[in-house]
Amino acid sequence: MTDTLDGARAWLAQDPDPVTRAELSALLVRVEAEEPEAVSELDDRFGHRLEFGTAGLRGALGAGPNRMNRVVVMRAAAGLGAWLGGAGRHVVVGHDARYRSDDFAADTAAVLTGAGHRVSVLPGALPTPVLAFAVRELGADAGVMVTASHNPPQDNGYKGYVGGAGEDAGTQIVAPADTEISAAIDRVGPVGELPLGTDWTRLGPEVLERYLAAVAALVPEGPREVSATYTAMHGVGGRVLTAALERAGFPRPTVVAEQFDPDPDFPTVAFPNPEEPGAMDLALRAGEANGADVVVANDPDADRLAVAVPGHGMLTGDEVGGLIAEYVLDHTSGERAVATSIVSSTLLGRIARARGVHFDETLTGFKWLARAGGERRRVFSYEEALGYCVGGDGARPVADKDGISAALVLLSLAAGARQDGRTLLDLLDDQARRHGLHLTDQLSVRVADLSLLTGTMRRLRSDPPEAFGPFAVEGVDDFAAGHSELPPTDALRFRLEGGGRVTLRPSGTEPKLKAYAEIVLETADDVGSTRVRGARMLAEVMASVSAAVRGQ
Repeated sequence: MTDTLDGARAWLAQDPDPVTRAELSALLVRVEAEEPEAVSELDDRFGHRLEFGTAGLRGALGAGPNRMNRVVVMRAAAGLGAWLGGAGRHVVVGHDARYRSDDFAADTAAVLTGAGHRVSVLPGALPTPVLAFAVRELGADAGVMVTASHNPPQDNGYKGYVGGAGEDAGTQIVAPADTEISAAIDRVGPVGELPLGTDWTRLGPEVLERYLAAVAALVPEGPREVSATYTAMHGVGGRVLTAALERAGFPRPTVVAEQFDPDPDFPTVAFPNPEEPGAMDLALRAGEANGADVVVANDPDADRLAVAVPGHGMLTGDEVGGLIAEYVLDHTSGERAVATSIVSSTLLGRIARARGVHFDETLTGFKWLARAGGERRRVFSYEEALGYCVGGDGARPVADKDGISAALVLLSLAAGARQDGRTLLDLLDDQARRHGLHLTDQLSVRVADLSLLTGTMRRLRSDPPEAFGPFAVEGVDDFAAGHSELPPTDALRFRLEGGGRVTLRPSGTEPKLKAYAEIVLETADDVGSTRVRGARMLAEVMASVSAAVRGQ
């Protein structure tokens, strides 16, 4: 406990933030009074630390190395600046509208400028894809986005992007850069000794205008009449999305007013993630009341897109991914590539084979998807967690997931269906007739002890199930030592008869095991009855997946 107290007092001495200094001082008073809860909290704050990984940093706001605060951010900026090497590198910094995001962006700019780098800060709170675009557009050497995406209100985060002139420009950091930056952070001394600069540049509205022009150009000429209801989920996407729609010639959507303006408290949702139960309730009710063709939503930093059809409910990320993929391939030409992750549906692979297009499967996360396709022109990539990256016959404006450009493409697709007297649901049925009905579902099993995840994965490797629901297991792919030229990762995939599969992996950010299931059924004209039968079979698969994961 003495070491923890010494660390807390040393932290207090260097903390430039009066808010977290007062918070930590009050906690130390309680610790000195030997309050058990205070002792436990201090140990959590100072007995661990946020690790800089491929997703950067993310955690709850507060004092200490295991929280997001100005000291942690300044150290991260100093480590990034040292990793860039030398002086004079160009870094673009952006931020969302969460608590302290603007402060963390300003601290990042000050530290990097003080280290001799050239820093450009985006003009206000903007979506993550605008930052990714700016890194590419401005030819910067790196980018930093202060955001916790769809995390709870008490969190914030710090994402790093690489720059340069190649196709990787504007993509998330991957290994070994993450460990190199982490090591550089470890070498940073007290933040009070860091030189701070003030001559960084605040970019004007032209960078956003260039982004809007680039994403609007992704949508080819065609029908524009579509009735849409939109929610920004209290994030920064609202004004950017509506401006992009106007630029591309779409009618203004009906917006969910209670969720349109940025609000770091996220007052109308328990969890500001469109995937979470209840998060889309206001938008769905508004869409039904408005008689909308489609309901669309961004998450708070607008790098993801959720889609629903009034009267039907949410579409899965795989369903949206399949629809956008065929639309993009219909409107592009030449040698192309598409990609998705190992936990997403096999539908994209079928579409690619049918069209003679190169297909890649990567590990989860856009840090991998953004690098798929090799030298080929990658026109589309997606992951089931509502992330989509759309390209075209020209260059991709963003090399990361982008919920704004994906919304434009999806609404263009819906407008074409409406002109023909059809809906997105009809297009899904058409796709099932062409490529088979692909039904997917997932579950997460949260644990209190991370060692339980290791034990579960070990048990399933040594004694794999023979079947999931009505489908026999025909083979097992173990990704622990690498598979099909992919880097090693802790994941198992059980290949099911009929082309389905069950994939298991521990979460990279939370103490839970995630399971993804897919079944594939060939279908004729009566897609409806096949969907009913498939839903019943998928439910049986999910029940057996749950039992297998829990050792039942």
